[in-house]
Amino acid sequence: MSLLKYESQIREPLVDGDKDYHQVTEDIVRPIEMKPSRLWYIGFWISVGLLLFGVYSVYREVTYGIGQWNLNKTIGWGWDITNFVWWVGIGHAGTLISAILLLFRQGWRTGVNRAAEAMTIFAVMCAGQFPIWHMGRVWMAFFVMPYPNSRGPLWVNFNSPLLWDVFAISTYFTVSLLFWYSGLLPDMATVRDRAKTKLRKMLYGIAAFGWTGSTKHWQRHESLSLVLAGLSTPLVLSVHTIVSFDFATSVVPGWHTTIFPPYFVAGAVFSGFAMVQTLMIVVRKVLYLEDYITMGHIEAMNKVIVLTGSIVGCAYLTELFIAWYGQNKYEWYAFSQNRANLFSPYGWSYWLMMFCNVVSPQLFWSRKLRRNITVTFFMSIIVNIGMWFERFVIIVTSIYRDFLPSSWSTYYSPSIYEIGFYLGTFGLFFTCFFLFAKYFPVIAIAEIKSVLKTSGENYKAKMTDIEKQDAEKFYIEEVGHGHGHDHAVAH
Repeated sequence: MSLLKYESQIREPLVDGDKDYHQVTEDIVRPIEMKPSRLWYIGFWISVGLLLFGVYSVYREVTYGIGQWNLNKTIGWGWDITNFVWWVGIGHAGTLISAILLLFRQGWRTGVNRAAEAMTIFAVMCAGQFPIWHMGRVWMAFFVMPYPNSRGPLWVNFNSPLLWDVFAISTYFTVSLLFWYSGLLPDMATVRDRAKTKLRKMLYGIAAFGWTGSTKHWQRHESLSLVLAGLSTPLVLSVHTIVSFDFATSVVPGWHTTIFPPYFVAGAVFSGFAMVQTLMIVVRKVLYLEDYITMGHIEAMNKVIVLTGSIVGCAYLTELFIAWYGQNKYEWYAFSQNRANLFSPYGWSYWLMMFCNVVSPQLFWSRKLRRNITVTFFMSIIVNIGMWFERFVIIVTSIYRDFLPSSWSTYYSPSIYEIGFYLGTFGLFFTCFFLFAKYFPVIAIAEIKSVLKTSGENYKAKMTDIEKQDAEKFYIEEVGHGHGHDHAVAH
C-alpha cells in the first residue's frame, strides 16, 4: 500500500518555488562551480587582512611578553578571557540546531544546519586561541594535557575548572567536526559526480570517502548522525556550564553565584542564534538561496532568540535580587555600585548590556518584525554586541574594585594589541567561512531533498487539492490504486 505522508497546510513550506530534485542540486552546487563573485573577493581579502593583523599582535605578545596587553594590577583577565567566553557562546547554536533539533525531528533545521555547524567549528577555533596565548609562555600549553610523563608526581590540577575547559572544549570541537563532516559526505559525492576536471573529481572523491549512495551507506549515515546528535546534546549544556565554573567557583563578588551555569548556557544559545542570523541573511542574499533559507527559517530562529533573551533577562534580575536579599555587603556593592550605578566607571557598559540583551529582543514578539529581514539583521548584531558586553561586565566590573579599596585599579582599557588579537580572530572566522562557502555546499542538499516531497511549496499545493476530495474518492485514487499495484507485484 502506498504511504502518503501528510503535513498540515498551516505550516508554511520549507522550500519555496517549483523545485524538483535536480533543481535543488543545481541551485546549491552552483556557487561552488562558478567563479567567486567580486563581493566574495572583497570580503575574503578584508578577512585575511584582519587575520594578519591578529598574527602580528600575537607575535608582539609572545616576543615581548604579556605586558603588551594592558592588563593592570587587579584586572588580570581583561579582553582576552571576555573574548574567549564570547566565542565559545557563538559556537553553541550550531550544535543546538544540528543535534537537538535533529533528535526532536524539527524539519526547519535543514536549511540552516550546515552553515551553523561550520560556524560552530570556526568559533571554537577562535575561542581556543585566547587561553593559549594568555599563558604568556605559550610553549607550556602542553602541560594542560594529563598524559603519562617523566615529570614524576607533577600532574595537572583536576580541581580547576580551567582544566575542565580544556577537556570540554576539545571534546566539543571533535564531536562538532565529526558531525559536520559526516553530514557533508553525500553532498561531496554529488559535487564529485558533477566535476568537469580530473583534479576536482579526485579531490572531491577523496573528501567523499567513496560514498556511493547505497542503502547500506545511508543506513550507516543515519545511525552515525543519531549517535553524534546524542553525544552533542549533553555537550551543548556541559561546555558553557564548565566555562561558567571559571567564575562561579571563585569567591569574587559578582562571580560567586550558583545561577551562572543555566544563565551562561541560555546566553550562549542566545548569542549563537544571533550570529547564525547574521551569516544566513548575508548568505541567502549573496548566493541567491532565498528559496531554501526562507522567512519561516528566520522567524523560527527569532522565536528562539526572544525565548533565550527573556531567560537571560530573568537571570540578570535574579542576580540583582539575590545580591540585595543575601545581605552580603561586598556582593551588593559589586552590583549596586560597580554595575547598576550609571555614574560608576563601568556603569555605562552594564546598562548597554541590559538594553541590548533584555529590552531589544522583545521587539520580536511582533510577527511583522520577526519576519522583517532588515530588522532581524540589525537586531542580530545588537544582540552580539550586548552579549560581548555581558562577558565584559562580568569579568571587569567584578575585579576592578575588589574587597580591598587599596588595590582598586584605575580605569581599564585594552591596548592596540589586545584589540588586534580580537580582530584577528574575526579574520580567522570569516576567512574560514568564506572558504567554506566557496568549496562546500552551504546547505545540506540531501537533507533539503528529504523534506522536499512533504514541505516543498509545489508539493504542498498538490496536497491542498487532494484535501478537497471526498474520503471515498481519495481512498480509491490513492490507497486503492496503491493496494492494487502491490497486489499485482505480489503475483
